[in-house]
Amino acid sequence: MSNMLGRSPDVKGEEDGTVIQAIDRAAKVLELLQGARHLGISDLAAALDLPPSTVHGIVKSLREHGLVAKERGGQRYILGPTLLRLSNVYLDTLDVRARAMRWTQELARRTELPVRLGAPHFHEVLVIHHELRPDNSRQMLETGVAIPAHASAMGKVLLAWDLGFQRTVFERPLHSLTGDTITDIARLTLDFATTLERGTAAESDEAVLGESSIAAPVADASNEIVAAVAVVIPTSQGPATDAVLDAVRETARNISRELGATSWPPRVAPDED
Repeated sequence: MSNMLGRSPDVKGEEDGTVIQAIDRAAKVLELLQGARHLGISDLAAALDLPPSTVHGIVKSLREHGLVAKERGGQRYILGPTLLRLSNVYLDTLDVRARAMRWTQELARRTELPVRLGAPHFHEVLVIHHELRPDNSRQMLETGVAIPAHASAMGKVLLAWDLGFQRTVFERPLHSLTGDTITDIARLTLDFATTLERGTAAESDEAVLGESSIAAPVADASNEIVAAVAVVIPTSQGPATDAVLDAVRETARNISRELGATSWPPRVAPDED
């Protein structure tokens, strides 16, 4: 009947909140290839539990749009260059990123530490801006990197102030990245009251050994959290001084004012789902 109505058999009813199957499968292919992975058709087919012929058709379509590329001299696939262009366009449209840059630069100068600005992305925190440590040392730019929310100070801030994000993150098991990663939800949420009171959250060696961070919330004109700003500290140089904590809070407050917030810290955003 759906073909008689001119609808693709891959399209599920929008009225019941389901997704378009072809797009869903293509998105899953891209997700599997993230993290610089090189995978063949058989690898992708096994991961998606689909026939290789079906996966080959999906990959072929993605290649035509530059979203997937074939490795040189091989039969495996990687993410394509179009994604880089699209990601840059996405970042350029983010008002919070544009308005935060002068403040994150000043925070890096004051603390002599690298600064991250992160926004919620499904169950992770996406680094939408990264200010390098101002000492001319060799560093890797982290813009576009996704960090598990439960293992980062930015994520803990977002979890404490956004109950909807909290539900999204906690609906799946929390995995360990190091021996210090907190994966018990009850233990993780125990510190949220203190986070809300102090206006900052911290992590130590929870995502990367030898690396700690301090983060504070950024609010928009609705006085609700939209991002988090953090400084990254070598664990051997921790804990953060009061001066660093004050600088992070002041930066979060200044960015929030740029976005039209009339109060800081933000109010806790309810779970509206």
